[in-house]
Amino acid sequence: MLKQILSKLPRKSSKSDSRDLNGSNSISSNAVSNNGIQRSLSGNAVSARSNSAKRMSSAVFPSSVVAGIEPLLSFKDVPNQERQNLFISKLNLCCVVFDFNDLNKNCTEKDLKRQTLIELVDFISSGSAKFTEPVIAGICKMSAVNLFRVFPPNYRSNSSGGGGEGEDDEPMFDPAWTHLQIVYDLLVRFITSTSLDAKVAKKYIDHSFILKLLELFESEDPRERDCLKTILHRVYGKFMVHRPFIRKAVSNVFYRFVFETERHNGIAELLEIFGSVISGFALPLKEEHKMFLWRALIPLHKPKSLGIYLQQLSYCVTQFVEKEPKLASSVIRGLLKYWPVTNSQKEVMFLGELEEILEGTNMVEFQKIMVPLFQRIACSLNSSHFQVAERALFLWNNDHIANLVAQNRQVILPLIFPALERNIRDHWNQAVLNLTVNMKKMFTEMDNDLVLSCQEKLEEEEAKLRSAAAKRKVTWERLESAALSQPVTGKTAVLVTPAATIAN
Repeated sequence: MLKQILSKLPRKSSKSDSRDLNGSNSISSNAVSNNGIQRSLSGNAVSARSNSAKRMSSAVFPSSVVAGIEPLLSFKDVPNQERQNLFISKLNLCCVVFDFNDLNKNCTEKDLKRQTLIELVDFISSGSAKFTEPVIAGICKMSAVNLFRVFPPNYRSNSSGGGGEGEDDEPMFDPAWTHLQIVYDLLVRFITSTSLDAKVAKKYIDHSFILKLLELFESEDPRERDCLKTILHRVYGKFMVHRPFIRKAVSNVFYRFVFETERHNGIAELLEIFGSVISGFALPLKEEHKMFLWRALIPLHKPKSLGIYLQQLSYCVTQFVEKEPKLASSVIRGLLKYWPVTNSQKEVMFLGELEEILEGTNMVEFQKIMVPLFQRIACSLNSSHFQVAERALFLWNNDHIANLVAQNRQVILPLIFPALERNIRDHWNQAVLNLTVNMKKMFTEMDNDLVLSCQEKLEEEEAKLRSAAAKRKVTWERLESAALSQPVTGKTAVLVTPAATIAN
């Protein structure tokens, strides 16, 4: 087999042969004249079949027919003026997609393609490549053929976009990564090259190309998502004309994830990109950017898989608050809107993010939301889940938050004092009990009169509640006695008490 392939290697043509060949810069050309590169018949077959090659990954949908590949000459074996043509020919050669599910299938051809891809990367890295329009078109075509593919709905049956039950699952690795990795490397070097003219390249790296890149963030392979993160970030930086479209397209991904599917593997990576993008926003912030915060970022607190991308989401949100402190009250209202009621682990996450936001909140914005905020914190203080109660009590370990509370204690302490008292009386966890006692002691040292006032008010309210409960009990007893004393006639409803049931 190897001898047959080696026998088909292109040879340098004679002078008489070279006069009969015509050079070409087109993407579909497999021959280069004048330098002595010979066009082989099998090379033409590769080009013809590569045009019809499936664009979906062979790792997902195995291709039924795979064209063979034969290597072209090395770049060092041709004159400098012909290397661009050879570069395009090699790009065409790499447009064949192989089936990587079968490790024993087309092994030689796979290795030859991999070596060719490495040659292309080295050629770009050396700075020898001139990114003419045919070269740009060839790179984009080769990248699209190898990278852009459709993931089936059952690509991973128990996948929930990294959420909930699937959080601890082992990641899935694409068997075609040996080729995909080099294609991604080539694409990164191509986009980041200083010699690339963005005005020409934007015709090929267009809106359709960007949308296809975004679709790839659904990949289960974390290595691929990491490469995509780098590429999309570089595209955002290189092509200023595409920036509004990228922001809108990513917003649409978030909308679908939050309000429709709650399944997506690349939310963390997309948020990581936008963390860098947001830090570069100019002041004052545009209305478009604020809408992105309110409509896209804040609702991302809703899905149950929040824990997987919480770190990146918190960074994006705090970046907005740091740039424009007036947004703090709106952000906290958004957190309160999506505050978890039955998910204790999410509540711990919310309290952690709340601390980060409050750390950048000034007094004016704090006073706008302190009443609903500390009504919610009071509920967390009384949580029977000790981690929630403990995390809420730890808020006072932050000096900035403690200072905000101290200056507004006349409003805040009456809201949380009943919760503190209930913890001291009834909470089962000793750590929560100790922290609560320490907090009450801190407030007592800060303003003893206010604490006594809150204590008296709490005792009065509890007395009223006991009195109301006693009255209800007496009223029910009277109703029961009246019902028992009246004879039952017809279809009259009967109130049966436990005592009456036993007597019967």
